[in-house]
Order: sequence, then C-alpha cells, then structure tokens
Amino acid sequence: MFKELIKKITEWALEKEEEAAKKCAIPIEEIEKQLKTLQEKRDELKRKCEEELKEIEELIKRVEKIKELEEKRCQLNSEEKKD
Repeated sequence: MFKELIKKITEWALEKEEEAAKKCAIPIEEIEKQLKTLQEKRDELKRKCEEELKEIEELIKRVEKIKELEEKRCQLNSEEKKD
C-alpha cells in the first residue's frame, strides 16, 4: 500500500514536471540533476539485487548438496535393511 502511494505521488510529480517542461519552466540543470540521481539509484539497486542473487544462489547450492547427501544416506540405509 505504501509503495502504491509513493508510486502515485511520484507519477503526479512527474506529470507536473512534464507540464512545466512544456512551458520551459524547469531549468535543464534541474532535470539533469534528477536524471543523475535516478541513474545512481538504479545502479545501487542493481548492485544490491546482484548481491542478493549471489547469496540466494549460494544457499540453493548448499541445500542441493544437503539434499544429495541425504538421498545417498537414505539409499544406503535402505540397502542395509534389505541385507
């Protein structure tokens, strides 16, 4: 819900800026500053997402290894019971 509110407020602000830009009311420097800020946020988010994905991949590998070991152990136990 909070994300949706922020999204709506941001959209409204962008619409107002677009209207002002049509009237040449916003200095290019201000637009460039906003653009730079957004690009920096995007890059930071991308870096964080990549780090999180690496961590998740490592966890997946560990759990897969545990599963493999458990399957082997269960298979050995099953074979021992047959003997």
